[in-house]
Amino acid sequence: MLSAEPLADKLRPSTLETFAGQQHLLAVGKPLYEAITSGLLHSLILWGPPGVGKTTLARIIANQADAEFIALSAVLAGVKDIRQAVEQAEYNQIHHQKNTILFVDEVHRFNKSQQDAFLPYVEAGLFTFIGATTENPSFSLNNALLSRARVYTLKSLHKNDLSIILKNSLGDKNSGLQELSIQLDNDAEERLLSAADGDARRLLNYLELSVKLIPAESQTKTITADIVNNVVSGGLRRFDNKGEDFYNQISALHKSVRGSDPDASLYWLKRMLDGGCDPLYVARRIVRIASEDIGNADPRALQIALNAWQTQERLGSPEGELSLAQAVIYLACAAKSNAVYKAYNAVESVIKKTGSLDVPHHLRNAPTQLMKDEGYHAGYRYAHNEDNAFAAGETYLPVELANQTFYEPVERGLEIKISAKLRQLKKRNEQAK
Repeated sequence: MLSAEPLADKLRPSTLETFAGQQHLLAVGKPLYEAITSGLLHSLILWGPPGVGKTTLARIIANQADAEFIALSAVLAGVKDIRQAVEQAEYNQIHHQKNTILFVDEVHRFNKSQQDAFLPYVEAGLFTFIGATTENPSFSLNNALLSRARVYTLKSLHKNDLSIILKNSLGDKNSGLQELSIQLDNDAEERLLSAADGDARRLLNYLELSVKLIPAESQTKTITADIVNNVVSGGLRRFDNKGEDFYNQISALHKSVRGSDPDASLYWLKRMLDGGCDPLYVARRIVRIASEDIGNADPRALQIALNAWQTQERLGSPEGELSLAQAVIYLACAAKSNAVYKAYNAVESVIKKTGSLDVPHHLRNAPTQLMKDEGYHAGYRYAHNEDNAFAAGETYLPVELANQTFYEPVERGLEIKISAKLRQLKKRNEQAK
């Protein structure tokens, strides 16, 4: 039986050896690794997305330095809490000759005066300050605080790191999972790793919920992909309060427009309206059809659909419904393309598989010195300064997705011209390599 304490807290690593990820900071020879292992403390800011180990790393630093760890949350703490932390640090220094680490989670939530309150004590060496933030320190923290604390950028955890965390959690005596003999099939593991999206806390929360959904009568205690899907998506079916016929008719309308049959499209539209369907619901679906089945083959279709929606809102029934009929007939007769729809779905699928890939440095803005030092914006080519406003050979996708193609226009309607232009630009890119 699992205890009430969250699994992510029970399995928090206490040493660098058991800490997963962040090898760009914690590999042997890296400045942060050397500082931690040598016990040479300095004030720092840990900047990175949720669930990558910012709080855990701060605790490990305190353990390694044999320092007292005082934790504050900027969401809940105020000046009074800061004052109490200062008093505790003074007591530690005077009576125990012991260093103190003051850790402030979500430090970007503190206002300027609250951030300034730390400065005299950091300067005096009363405590070592460690702040954790998910926000860019250049924008969320005072320059005075930044000048006294080194910024370390943590990254989303790779799937390999998450896989190690997952396997360790199943075999860890402290987790309570080992004694339950919990098993995990391959599909379930892959689903958990993908759904975690680089976040160890999310991974362990999903795992904990999955364990609780294993049927009590199950002898193997195996987490399946179906169980994980229920956890990550809610697993609840929406209540159908309009009946099967309602959805059959909207499906018939959509397919009739897609099939370029204006007569059938008009018939199913009128059937739905006569059946009492909300005209504004139909209007929303018509807008969707314009993007999904026509797209850039005839961009006017989307505008006509939006105009029909607006007309229906202004005139109401029954006057406004004629605008819906006009839009449906236009959409049925328009050139068809699902290239935008396919491209959108392809991107969604890739994102689910690859997670939160980093923005290439040359595409990032660099309004502050810290960001310039991190290599932001370096090497970017301003397209308007190039021949025909096109930087041949330049790349814009994450490095891991180089040369990936999502949008493939069809040879119908305006997309004929779009396709020709993209072929020309692709040729120039290849020549520039």
